[in-house]
Amino acid sequence: MKKFLTAKWHDLIMANYEVDPALLEPRVPLGTELDLHEGKCFVSLVGFMFLDTRVLDFLVPFHVNFEEVNLRFYVKREAGDELRRGVVFVKEIVPRGAIAAVARILYGEPYERWKMSNYRDEKSVGYGWSRDGCENKLSVIRGENLGVPAEGSHGEFIIEHYWGYTKRGDQRTDEYKVEHPKWELFSVEDPKIDVDFGATYGDEFAFLSNAEPTSILLAKGSDIAVYKGSPITF
Repeated sequence: MKKFLTAKWHDLIMANYEVDPALLEPRVPLGTELDLHEGKCFVSLVGFMFLDTRVLDFLVPFHVNFEEVNLRFYVKREAGDELRRGVVFVKEIVPRGAIAAVARILYGEPYERWKMSNYRDEKSVGYGWSRDGCENKLSVIRGENLGVPAEGSHGEFIIEHYWGYTKRGDQRTDEYKVEHPKWELFSVEDPKIDVDFGATYGDEFAFLSNAEPTSILLAKGSDIAVYKGSPITF
């Protein structure tokens, strides 16, 4: 497999909500099934920084460092003797139009361009995104370094899905690999989630605006590589 994109993903805030699997079933790509943790189904609101971004080893001017916020859920599929655990995106938001266009055209991913901001220091991490009067914010205070989460834990489940799946119609699913080392987590204090889920992600997700997340994680991040995708053969 050929690397399509390399970057650093840093300061990942992940707000994780338990939902009814029926909410996500219509979005599950053919050839995959929902991946549950201890019988529970999750969606995650994730904000993070893309840094030192390169496409096919080239830096793209004005598209090197930027924010992304996405809403995602978790799936799995068996490929021979391998169990591949991956994510499916409801929507991915970035501040650069070219990034959104390339991701939609080449990967079929649901990218949109919004105005975005971030602030990050040793103590605080926060992301903002707005468009057409809809303003959203996600922030935490960084606590102590908790290290790599234990095997089988909720934290490991959320951060260790290394495949991406894209529904490209009723009869086609594209698959791509995401490579990175295991991430360290930090404890989280004073989380703030001010998000209009309905206006941003659709009416079916509006209830999350008033829901309490099951967990909020902050991951240090690392260098990553995204490999060129291809359709699954059935």
